[in-house]
Amino acid sequence: MLTERHLQIFVALADEQHFGDAARVIGITQPPLSQGLRRLEALVGAKLFERGPGRVQLTPAGAALLPYARRALGSLEEFHHAAGAQDPEGPELRLGLTPEVPPALGAAVAAALPSGRVTVVTAPTSQLLPQLTSTRLHLAVVLHPAVLDGLEAGPITLLPTEALVPTTLHPDDGVPLTLRELDGLPIAVRPRAEAPAARDLVLDTLDLHRPTGGTVVVTDERAALAMAAAGQAIVVTPDSSLHAAGLGRHPIVDDPLPVRLRLVWPAARTPSALLPDALHRIARALAEPSS
Repeated sequence: MLTERHLQIFVALADEQHFGDAARVIGITQPPLSQGLRRLEALVGAKLFERGPGRVQLTPAGAALLPYARRALGSLEEFHHAAGAQDPEGPELRLGLTPEVPPALGAAVAAALPSGRVTVVTAPTSQLLPQLTSTRLHLAVVLHPAVLDGLEAGPITLLPTEALVPTTLHPDDGVPLTLRELDGLPIAVRPRAEAPAARDLVLDTLDLHRPTGGTVVVTDERAALAMAAAGQAIVVTPDSSLHAAGLGRHPIVDDPLPVRLRLVWPAARTPSALLPDALHRIARALAEPSS
């Protein structure tokens, strides 16, 4: 019997082209994902993917069936939403947030949604976008720029950033600095794969305004903060609550490295139909930190 999970596996594998990444997107481990794909291929009587070293690719049969799977998932999602509307607690709304969204801002965005059950998913932009395309998420705040195939987007919000710098490098806390003055240590950056276009823009800006010093890749903000506290890196962040002993906070002159955020949603389902007035409230919440 064809199930919703079969369709989720099919679409996630087509989007991610990798068993491990697809499993993480769905929220399962790799063995059940592989088993689900085998069952699906047996049900449809065709091979849907060619397996390669570390990657998978759609076969002609898979490419032909993929649009139908997306539409079927969309219809099932509409059914779940309609069923949820009958729940006295209200429908469940799934919101994605990129990790660069400061916690206070993420809470404000979630609070701007209509009353009901709100599930917040935090994941890199590159993982949130396919979940929107397959309608596993209703809305997401992602890094800009990004490729938004099949998605609609609201205005771009610029969050001002500051540099957290070891006091051994710049002892006077609060003194504005140019990027060129932030030398002597690498600037911590997240992996490019998390948001390729946005990361490239950051690296290009650093190359233009800060030709020396370089960058160091960190897995998350906690790792970046630990490196900075150890005197090994500089952290550029929009989060005013982020701090550690031995670090000074410095405004960056002319703010050439703002965090660019954008609210996006599936083109097949506009927020106005799903979440009355949500766009306006969320846009206002996003704009408040930069107003």
